Amino acid sequence: MTRRTVITGMGVIAPSGTGVDAFWRSALEGRRSLGRLSRYPCDGYPLTVAGEVRDYDPADDIDSRITVQTDRFTQFALAAADFALKDAELRPDELPAYSFGAVTASAAGGVEFGQREIERLWSRGPAHVGPYQSIAWFYAASTGQLSIRHGLKGPCGVLVADESGGLDAIAHAARDIRYGTTAMLVGGAEAPFAPFSMACQYGHGLLSSAQEPDHAYLPFSTGARGFVPAEGGAMLVLEELEEQEARPVTSRTTTARPQVSVAGHGTTHTGALRHEESAEGLTKAILAALDEAECAPGDIGVVFADGLGVPAADRAEAAALREVFGSALDSVPVTVPKTGYGRAYAGAAALDVTLAALTLRHGLVPPTPYADGTHLGVDLVTGAPRSTSAGAALVLARGLSGGNSALVLRTVPA
Repeated sequence: MTRRTVITGMGVIAPSGTGVDAFWRSALEGRRSLGRLSRYPCDGYPLTVAGEVRDYDPADDIDSRITVQTDRFTQFALAAADFALKDAELRPDELPAYSFGAVTASAAGGVEFGQREIERLWSRGPAHVGPYQSIAWFYAASTGQLSIRHGLKGPCGVLVADESGGLDAIAHAARDIRYGTTAMLVGGAEAPFAPFSMACQYGHGLLSSAQEPDHAYLPFSTGARGFVPAEGGAMLVLEELEEQEARPVTSRTTTARPQVSVAGHGTTHTGALRHEESAEGLTKAILAALDEAECAPGDIGVVFADGLGVPAADRAEAAALREVFGSALDSVPVTVPKTGYGRAYAGAAALDVTLAALTLRHGLVPPTPYADGTHLGVDLVTGAPRSTSAGAALVLARGLSGGNSALVLRTVPA
């Protein structure tokens, strides 16, 4: 029997909205959610524009006994996972033991928690460092807390590969399902806004130094000047198709009615910050994803691009797409919705997959906020949503350390 992986639940916490419905509406509207960084005083720092989750407090959904021992990035993952499980109408305790697992991706880990504890160490001494410092900063903290919270005894893991890790985690979870696991919680969430964490990124020169949000994040544009970082992310429930269809679901109008499958994945590595060289690696990742999905380039109806906003990286991504699609690229919609709310590292890929799944379900491609066109030969969707009858979507992600990942989603026949 061929085991097929489908998305049955989605949960989102993003600068542009909390919950799938709010996030989807804001994406279709092209809402602009970037603003001045407020998580810490940014005067004197190169970065002033960011994508912050301003209207959501994780403490509203998570017990204080958990929030005190976790960083903001883990709190986002826990809350988003609760939303996704509710959307899927799935209770982990209803499944056999060891049949439900979790995989998350993180690029930053618990940096805000860590910085606070280090400041206590240096200002007040080691006796003032809290006991949870040893676990809250760790990249795997979200996976661990999810497995404890929901009693998940199946395959568990964490990937650390920046934005590409968000796609790789989904592929990893789908592979676990293919090999016999019933369901997986998977995704990525980030909360990178601590001074030390951001200072570590200034050296690579890829963060936008724009002072105004309207000009800060413009991939595939002559005005591209780097990316705007963000916090937030998404968690998904993945299930094996036949096993999902066999379990009772109260409302068949929710995501719990499988409509999108995780069909194919490819990944390569071309080295840190080697943007011009990433075209070949990204091409190979796309072709591998298409091959695994048994999908021809002509079957792809929409591309959710990585859209780093760095001219050399944008040229490489456009070149990879041209290599795969040829002249047909002129009529393939390409979109980068995260220009509206920022690039949330590993969380960005999970948010893109969420939007790609919604695009296939509703037949609408969300636009690329702030952008007004392209000079790199891709059909960038701007201004308003575009109708599509796409049966397959391609999602791309690249990590700053050189990872290139591609994921193909396909509709599931009713």
